[in-house]
Amino acid sequence: MNESGTGTTATPVEERLRAALAARAQRVGPADLRPLRPPTGPVRSRRVPVRRAVAGVLVLAAVVALVFLSVRHEPARPVGPARSPHPPIGTPAPVPRPVIPSTPQPSPSARQP
Repeated sequence: MNESGTGTTATPVEERLRAALAARAQRVGPADLRPLRPPTGPVRSRRVPVRRAVAGVLVLAAVVALVFLSVRHEPARPVGPARSPHPPIGTPAPVPRPVIPSTPQPSPSARQP
């Protein structure tokens, strides 16, 4: 049984590849490994821009909430009438009286027959 667990025997190509990788791994020693060089220059933190963005979003949300709540407090009322609901103050208009037809009478300056 081979190392892959398939239960089949290894082919010649697999055996050659395994041998080449093992030889390469044995050539690497502690002298070949070195620690990484520390970074040079200023270290820029990503926290500052993220904090500024979060603060900006929170300020924007607060402004939107204040505007929304200040507009919401006014009760929704139907539109009022086009004319004033109070009657005008002043003298009442005269009430018209029916006209009674009268018989014509001669004027004093008119000729008499």
